[in-house]
Amino acid sequence: MTLRLRFLLRLAIGVPLILAALFASAGSVNFWQGWAWLAVFFTPILAFMSYLYRHDPQLLERRMQVKEKTSAQNLFQAAAPLIFISSLVLSGLDHRFGWSRRFPGLVPLWLTLASDAFVLGGVLFIFWVLRVNSFAARTIQVEAGQPVVSSGPYSFVRHPMYLGAVVMSLANPLALGSWVALPVWALVIPILVLRLLGEEALLRRELPGYPEYCLRTRFRLVPFIW
Repeated sequence: MTLRLRFLLRLAIGVPLILAALFASAGSVNFWQGWAWLAVFFTPILAFMSYLYRHDPQLLERRMQVKEKTSAQNLFQAAAPLIFISSLVLSGLDHRFGWSRRFPGLVPLWLTLASDAFVLGGVLFIFWVLRVNSFAARTIQVEAGQPVVSSGPYSFVRHPMYLGAVVMSLANPLALGSWVALPVWALVIPILVLRLLGEEALLRRELPGYPEYCLRTRFRLVPFIW
């Protein structure tokens, strides 16, 4: 199957699934937080993936891969989208039944809008990572001729894409107006940490120059913390 057909197939499956998870669970399309979140999260992703298709199809190909080399990493690959969809469903149900409104209380408008800004910032930050590192595959691998990237976001943390994912995971539920969904979204963080440690072990073994890069760039995920 060609890259174009696989890309379109992902869209044909992914877009209706996300819309259904949000609005079917909410029981209504009158869910402005859901529409705002889609605008800041999904719209730029579609635009950037279309850009990659035209200008960097090799990177898009790497981002379309899903088969990992180890069963543990395959488990992480399967768990992340399950948490993502489950969290969208829970956010929609929260909107329908008002769990967060009863306790601890309605997510303030200013916090919802700030969270939308953090979601958009996380998406754009990940785009920056992909522009700097064209070898940033979805799976953990080392390709022939792959360089150690130490510029841009890689100059202050070793795994900046995961940092962007953590920011979005914490901001997504509040952008959707749900306190209840926050702990479920937060489950992405330990999954990313375990995945990060496995990825780093492989890069240290197989990517020339990576151990020296780790000595220069001390922090894995969060600057000045870890």
